[in-house]
Amino acid sequence: MINVVKALSGSFWSTLAVVVVVSAIAVAVAVNGFDLKVSGGLALYFVIWWILLFAVLPFGVRSQAETGEVIRGSEPGAPALPALREKAIWTTLVASVVLVIVAAVFPLAGL
Repeated sequence: MINVVKALSGSFWSTLAVVVVVSAIAVAVAVNGFDLKVSGGLALYFVIWWILLFAVLPFGVRSQAETGEVIRGSEPGAPALPALREKAIWTTLVASVVLVIVAAVFPLAGL
């Protein structure tokens, strides 16, 4: 799975395509399977995605000081290679699963 995500994050357009397609599928499942409105599904997915993005951002980050390649004029604690495209795909995959689980729990909670 890791190799697939790395391959899909090779370019901006492939990353964007994966994020859009997986997000659309997740919202469609939540809307059709659990009686949400489209606007509610999109709003819920948006909130879940951004919260998870901030949770995923620190994973695997090595600072310039740790790698020994500090660029002159930059903060030594700045990431050497942030891998933002990969993190966007991972965030989308996890957010899609969380959206379906949350949409399934809503009726049980009386919401």
